[in-house]
Amino acid sequence: MTSRRTAIWSLGTLLLGASVLAGHAVAADNDYEARVARVLAETPLIDGHNDLPWELRARYHGSVAAVDLNVDQSHTPGPDGAGPLMTDLARMRAGRMGAQFWSVWVPVDLKGPDAVQATFEQIDLVKRMAARYSTVLEMAYTAADIRRIHHAGRVASLIGVEGGHQIDNSLAMLRQMYDAGARYMTLTHSSNTAWADSATDNPAHHGLTPFGVQVVAEMNRLGMMVDLSHVSEETMRAVLANTAAPVFYSHSSARALADHPRNVPDDVLRLVAANGGVVMVNFFPAYVSDAYNHWSADRAAEQTRYNSPPLMGLYIGQPERAKAALEAWDKAHPKPVVTLAAVADHIDHIRQVAGVDHVGLGSDFDGIPEGPVGLDGVDKYPALLIELMRRGWSDADIGKLAGGNALRVLAATEKVAAKLRETHSASEATVDAPAHP
Repeated sequence: MTSRRTAIWSLGTLLLGASVLAGHAVAADNDYEARVARVLAETPLIDGHNDLPWELRARYHGSVAAVDLNVDQSHTPGPDGAGPLMTDLARMRAGRMGAQFWSVWVPVDLKGPDAVQATFEQIDLVKRMAARYSTVLEMAYTAADIRRIHHAGRVASLIGVEGGHQIDNSLAMLRQMYDAGARYMTLTHSSNTAWADSATDNPAHHGLTPFGVQVVAEMNRLGMMVDLSHVSEETMRAVLANTAAPVFYSHSSARALADHPRNVPDDVLRLVAANGGVVMVNFFPAYVSDAYNHWSADRAAEQTRYNSPPLMGLYIGQPERAKAALEAWDKAHPKPVVTLAAVADHIDHIRQVAGVDHVGLGSDFDGIPEGPVGLDGVDKYPALLIELMRRGWSDADIGKLAGGNALRVLAATEKVAAKLRETHSASEATVDAPAHP
């Protein structure tokens, strides 16, 4: 009898213990902040695209000493009425960032050697910024560098060239930019190049020219990721048909949810999955929300209607009337509210179509006029990850999104390059003779 009671008590204790442990497990599962902290301690949070370098050039003439990035800049207006920066080191720490690809974009109206010079000046700016803030930032050039720097408690700083116009149709310049540290190049920006079509220009080549194929091949040989943000759908397909390495979208979203040419259609998402690439989701409301995109286009048309220099417009030469008319339009047509949840919807959609191994984060901070509500600066990444955890994302899947997928693509690109360099020398192709041996 005693032994039976003891057995029953022991079984009850085990069941109670299991219940308590289960209760603790549920509590831990719902402690989203702790889960995010655990994930980001293991996997660096990598943002595919940030335009702070150009903001420093435009606002402060390229001086990294002109603004203290150790201080939260979220409430500090920029010069000449510019809005506050979206990026600073204080908020990067709060956002638990592990790595940042800094864009070294220059405008498409800079041509030829001027574009090349400006690009190298921007590369120099990134390196000066990392040197000035060396307790927080460290330059990185490989996937292994990112992991090492993250484990040391700093933010890995990488360089991305945002536009094929910046190499001035020269593979020699492409190679020099790689040697200077660039680890991806966006094949176009807002306009076509002589060898690739942009998403926001009229088709000229219907994808890549033969020289464009050579550019992709040389990027593969170098170990520079081929960035398909900003390119046309035809260019996306041409690259996916020719590249030897996984592709990289540094800052693009899902076209099924926001029908903007900068976004990626579902059938291309499936090709990206087959290729092993990654789409880093953009936070710009116009690329996230159809309603915001239409409102933005309507507002731009209205602005042109009132004042379209030099000869057209209802109130040309009457800036006060044009301003008052636009303010009245704004009052009658309030801007749609876009929230963090909408970005999470794009991430969920890409996961559904391409798989969890093919989605990442590419904010476009400081290259966009505003972010979604709740996702307006580099301190807000944990809030986005928490939203996804609430939707049922596991810690392992959050790790892939946060940085694991981008690391895999960079490492795969390095591996492809190592193999190609064994058999391929630097290409001597030119835009006029793309097949030159």
